[in-house]
Amino acid sequence: QVQLVESGGGLVNPGDSLRLSCATSGFTFNAYGMSWYRRAPGKERELVAGITVGGRTNYADSVKGRFTISRENAKRTVYLQMNSLKPEDTGVYYCYAQMGAGYWGQGTQVTVSS
Repeated sequence: QVQLVESGGGLVNPGDSLRLSCATSGFTFNAYGMSWYRRAPGKERELVAGITVGGRTNYADSVKGRFTISRENAKRTVYLQMNSLKPEDTGVYYCYAQMGAGYWGQGTQVTVSS
């Protein structure tokens, strides 16, 4: 059974940092690309960052230079380091496994507010 469990969200002030984690099980983690998406209030879910099996990364323009996606295959975990957070980064962040039809985690809430 494929499982993706996000953690690390919370309420922070603008300019703060957070690191999200997505722990996975039930599939061959190091054989698939992984992504982070987010859904801001009242908006569609959007791609934030992705990482390939080989470690190549891509980012939404809105987060380039502030966010870093990484993966640790031995721990079957993908991370999203978020620095210089802004109020517009608020939303539910989802982990996504690029396998078959795709698998989603349950999401973790990130709120950036003063």
